[in-house]
Amino acid sequence: MAGVSLAFVLHHHRKPRPHFDLRLEENGVLRSWAVPRGLPDDPSDDRLAIAVPDHHLDHLTYEDADKSIADIGTWEEHDRTERRMLFTLHGRTGPRRYALIRTGEGWLLHLTKEQPPDERGWQVRRPRR
Repeated sequence: MAGVSLAFVLHHHRKPRPHFDLRLEENGVLRSWAVPRGLPDDPSDDRLAIAVPDHHLDHLTYEDADKSIADIGTWEEHDRTERRMLFTLHGRTGPRRYALIRTGEGWLLHLTKEQPPDERGWQVRRPRR
């Protein structure tokens, strides 16, 4: 699958508790993770990601009174092992590279230090905290 662009969506849920769902198209479904605090914006701030059941592809554009689309676009996988998946999301604000890392029975979502260049070819630098 390396190098192939497929769809992704980041849903923002407001009920029962505010959280985000990251959904990645793969094998005809949307593989999904609940990310309570949203996607990390700093490489030192990993986020818990809880695997949830796959969703049908029609959830790519689904919204209702309690669920909205926070970001949408394509994603590409760069590398995968049993314990880690490295991928880039190409969303509304440009490309961002992440790793999903398995930790026992759970997952962590990590923003990588090395980020892809934006559409102008510039290396995107994230603010340091």
